[in-house]
Amino acid sequence: MNSGQTISVVIPAMNEEKGIGKVIKGVRDVLGGDCEIIIVNDGSRDSTEKVAREAGATVVNHPYNLGNGAAVKSGLRAATGDIILLMDADGQHTPEDIPRLLEQIGPYDMVIGARTKQSETSVHRDIANSIYNRFATYLTKKDILDLTSGFRAIKCDIAKRFIYLLPNTFSYPSTLTLSLIRSGHSVTFVPIVAKKREGKSKIKLLKDGMRFFMIMLKIATLFSPSRVFLPVSASFFAVGIGYYIYTFITTQRFTNMSALLIGNGVLIFMMTLIAEQIAQLRLDRTEEPEQKHKH
Repeated sequence: MNSGQTISVVIPAMNEEKGIGKVIKGVRDVLGGDCEIIIVNDGSRDSTEKVAREAGATVVNHPYNLGNGAAVKSGLRAATGDIILLMDADGQHTPEDIPRLLEQIGPYDMVIGARTKQSETSVHRDIANSIYNRFATYLTKKDILDLTSGFRAIKCDIAKRFIYLLPNTFSYPSTLTLSLIRSGHSVTFVPIVAKKREGKSKIKLLKDGMRFFMIMLKIATLFSPSRVFLPVSASFFAVGIGYYIYTFITTQRFTNMSALLIGNGVLIFMMTLIAEQIAQLRLDRTEEPEQKHKH
């Protein structure tokens, strides 16, 4: 990070009156009074907005709850700094870790705080995150240490180019991570120890877990369709050939089932080629603002 670069801190918040003041103070103590702190009040029913304003933050209000991802998008649009720091309002992220993320910006386009085993997180969430990380590693062919971390620093111009891809839900970190990697941007991870959150978590294990699983499948087909469809195509084709060999040896016939399995394998393969082209065209749109700016 260059010393002359400005920083905008974007913090989505909903009903976080108990901890938001402490978070803002912690950020100010680390970054000083010049940094821009934007609290996106996502339809809170408590005094989150009042506490945030009294602590000296800029507040962007949503008239009702639009979702964590929608709050982040509002914050990204409002940010004016050269570097955007994203963090949660619940006190999980330690402000003292901020310089460790920012010092990596420059060589890297985005730096993610990766939660270590020493973090004060629940066992079921650790297991779920481990599954997501392995799946993302398979999709990107890059070692993903923490796909869902909300604590990250990113260059502002790059972040704003990806806003249209981000969902309104809690899965925005996953989408942002996979978007940048798929588009050829440099991403790295810095180990952090997350603290226990202030107040009650808004993520419901069963409801949000199933929804997040479906979102992961959508993300997979959006960013790396070949990594999803090709194994399916190969499986259909292999089973079809295997079944044909079996029926030819036993009955000297080429059955309808063999034709159906092989045909499905070929059809899914052709769909994979189309899906790859669509995914690339969509990601190419993220370069358009930069090109227009150059002209």
